[in-house]
Amino acid sequence: MMKLYNTLSGQIEEFAPKQEPVTMYVCGITPYAPAHAGHALRAVIFDALRRYLEFRGHRVRHVENFTDIDDKMIDAANRGGVTVAELADRNIKRYLAEMAALNVLRAHIYPRATREMPKILDLISGLIARNYAYAVDGDVYFRVRADDDYGKLSKRSKDSLLAGARVEVNERKEDPMDFALWKAKKPGEPSWESPWGSGRPGWHIECSAMSVAYLGETIDIHGGGGDLIFPHHENEIAQTESYTGKVPFARIWMHNGLLRVGEDKMSKSLGNIVPAGDALERYSTDALRLFFLSSHYRSPLMYSDEAISASERAAERLRNAATLEGLGNGGPLLDSKPHRQRFIEAMDDDMNTSKAIAVLFDLAREIQRGREQKQDISGALATLQELAEVLGLTLKGRETVVSDDASAFIDLLLETRRGLRDAKQFALADRIRDRLMDLGIRLEDNASGTQWKRR
Repeated sequence: MMKLYNTLSGQIEEFAPKQEPVTMYVCGITPYAPAHAGHALRAVIFDALRRYLEFRGHRVRHVENFTDIDDKMIDAANRGGVTVAELADRNIKRYLAEMAALNVLRAHIYPRATREMPKILDLISGLIARNYAYAVDGDVYFRVRADDDYGKLSKRSKDSLLAGARVEVNERKEDPMDFALWKAKKPGEPSWESPWGSGRPGWHIECSAMSVAYLGETIDIHGGGGDLIFPHHENEIAQTESYTGKVPFARIWMHNGLLRVGEDKMSKSLGNIVPAGDALERYSTDALRLFFLSSHYRSPLMYSDEAISASERAAERLRNAATLEGLGNGGPLLDSKPHRQRFIEAMDDDMNTSKAIAVLFDLAREIQRGREQKQDISGALATLQELAEVLGLTLKGRETVVSDDASAFIDLLLETRRGLRDAKQFALADRIRDRLMDLGIRLEDNASGTQWKRR
């Protein structure tokens, strides 16, 4: 039985979906700028979860939203001299292409806030009718104090929230803690008609509307980055459960740790981002996925070129094992069933991908050893491919075009490396090999010398 950590309960719980398909909603990007590596981390984690659920025989219905209208979208569009819709279209198209390059499965539905206004207005009207929300001067606010268990996800009391600096000061609110469901139109902003006047939705209401519309009033898994626990997901719970009257809104709340650069999270607002496209140009798909999945999904992960370069070399070891011939001259069969079982045990344990990856490398070593001992490794190779696919690994290198000038330069580097090895300066020779591997060039040393080929 698979177990997952539930942010709501603060405990690891057995996961058994109420019915098929498993319903999974994951908060996506606000496309005011291209996606960064932190967004790619989140996408890979929940892609691995979906792949594993499907591997275990479940059907999954996966929804990921785009917040294509908010203050950041409006400001970025104005700075770029384009409409909000044009900005969103451009960055969404780029995001989907980058996720495809990262071998992330497409969600079944990608709803956008601007295309879900009827459902958003329906939810807001329902909350007003149930006395959980109120309108004032074209704005609509949610009554936080009307929700008795508000704060249960983030483990914060209403009194502590009131004293906190994150509460927006607005004299028109009945209570400083109340949050916006609808914002009255301001000059120069996109707007939609509503019973309360022209305006646009607040940040949180869209996800409740999309989740209810496409997955139902209660869902199995709600996911996103750890920075969304408060206020976004806290507010989602409050408004959705108040609207539907059904508890819980989501049975499991999953939050991934954030990608960090130094002491800070990777963030557009901090200006310390690595664009996802740049990472994909520099590293292979498998290297990035191995890096993202190398630590537990709930833990923060430190971004570094050294770490991803190490993952690149690790990915090459898996590829080398996967490309061996499998018959082994009719020798005894290499049994890979224990590896498959260990992989399942690791993934069942709150999706422990780091342990699952260790199993892949153990199996790769057994395949290499079995080949040397003339064993039949065909079944083990199939298992390696099967388990790697669960983690979204392609076991393929990047398609790299090397020009004639580059080829001549690589040959020169190989001559230099041979000279270093002859002089027993092995550390420097290995640095040349490792840097070429980082650039997509694999070296093969044999009795006749050293050959290179593109990965």
